[in-house]
Amino acid sequence: MSAADKQPDWQQIAEKFDLWLPQLQSVGDDLLQALQASPGDLILDVASGTGEPALTLAQQNPEVTVVGVDAAPAMATVAQGKVDAQGLTNISFTSMAAEMLDFPDACFDKILCRFGVMLFADPLQGLREMHRVLKPGGRVALAVWSTEETMTTMHWAQQVLADKLPEDLHPPLKKATSLAPDGVLDDLILDAGFNEYEIQELPLFYQFGSFEEYWQLIEASDIMKMQFDALSPEMRNQVRDEVALLAQQYQEEDGLIISHAYLLAVAVK
Repeated sequence: MSAADKQPDWQQIAEKFDLWLPQLQSVGDDLLQALQASPGDLILDVASGTGEPALTLAQQNPEVTVVGVDAAPAMATVAQGKVDAQGLTNISFTSMAAEMLDFPDACFDKILCRFGVMLFADPLQGLREMHRVLKPGGRVALAVWSTEETMTTMHWAQQVLADKLPEDLHPPLKKATSLAPDGVLDDLILDAGFNEYEIQELPLFYQFGSFEEYWQLIEASDIMKMQFDALSPEMRNQVRDEVALLAQQYQEEDGLIISHAYLLAVAVK
């Protein structure tokens, strides 16, 4: 089974992915600040998922035009449904793989990508395509996960499932954090053709009222459906209990606050 096959089925969980949006909002806010959108900009959002932070960008900046793409048609459909429901006229979504962007050379002023590049089938080709469709002097802002240890919640899953499932059913932690080692993201950005760039590690906190609230999200979102389907009910309960033990160190007076880290990269063509 390939790394791509081990990812969640984005087609199947598209309707449920929005359950995670509150936990990821700060990353979108950081990206939009780094993007520095200007009136009149044509902006591409790659691997849009169900539409954030592209929708927020379009809402906050009515004088820009945003095009969002995602390789999973169901994700693009959910995102476009929000556009239609909100009556937005400066943003649209369609299904398209990052490695094969169907746009002319040098047509976008800026490009955005939240937690997509590390999951591309070919991250370098995806970045090369972004570079190709970006205007000279254009700006790219992207976020990828940092190290395995700082992708805390998936690291928990990896730890507790390691001895319960065959390796081909382990969570895709290595794929999700594959751009974190020193120099890997730097080399990709440079190989894609960018000469000027900056990378910084930033914190991200998942916040829940309790562990029970966190676990309800795990189950409701189907983010681990592939793994759970392979476990007996008794084993699923054991997994829950073992994750609860790992989560105890993140329990604070005002709830469960789980620290993560991600890399924010800004590159200029």
